[in-house]
Amino acid sequence: MTTTRQAPAQDAVELYIVRKVYGAANRSVTALDGVSISFPRGTFTAIMGPSGSGKSTLLQCAAGLDRPTEGRITLAGVDIGQQNERQRTELRRDHIGFVFQAFNLVESLTAAQNVELPSRFAGRRVSRKEVTAALDAVGLGDRAGHRPSELSGGQQQRVALARALVTRPDVLFADEPTGALDTSTSRDVLQMMRMLVDREGQTTLMVTHDPVAAAVADVVVFLKDGRIADRISLTRDPEGRNAASIATHMARLEA
Repeated sequence: MTTTRQAPAQDAVELYIVRKVYGAANRSVTALDGVSISFPRGTFTAIMGPSGSGKSTLLQCAAGLDRPTEGRITLAGVDIGQQNERQRTELRRDHIGFVFQAFNLVESLTAAQNVELPSRFAGRRVSRKEVTAALDAVGLGDRAGHRPSELSGGQQQRVALARALVTRPDVLFADEPTGALDTSTSRDVLQMMRMLVDREGQTTLMVTHDPVAAAVADVVVFLKDGRIADRISLTRDPEGRNAASIATHMARLEA
């Protein structure tokens, strides 16, 4: 996992006029209202917005965890709306990785065992070499035999990241991955995620409320009331001005 790959031109995920409505009649809530957006392979996109803007719903629909009420979603070249539940489960297993705010590690298992656990549940066996490569990629090759209680919060989140990446997914979905971490640890995890995009061509979609976290992305998409309200492309900025610009955009949305 050390070679640089050129990302193919096609999009990893595409949403076309996607609506998601919860409830019915006068109790219905529109979480997504006609969203059309594509996420190119090998890019890092941050998704932001006020509470209730639809950002988590977008992530869940894009990942095939929730069905849209209307519209089309293509993931890894497959129209997931045409699939039954078994096919969608297989698609997620083979093409998607997930990282959440909670690390969700099994305390009685080592880092290496946690990395391979979801594949075992799915009836697939990953090799020791693949597990080692995944832990090496997140800088934890020397912690393979450690249990979660023997790791810091940042190291536990990196184990969760290795677990998501061990099957080489087409897309990594991250929902507030640094929400439970302190500032320094959060920075380390974000730098690791950025490195995986740059070196491995990993397509990453991250929901976050933190402008500093969003600043490591290539693009920030802002949602409001279930619609795309704005989007900005970022350039590398070691001075930290990106975070300030993102915070200004968020303040405008929340005004």
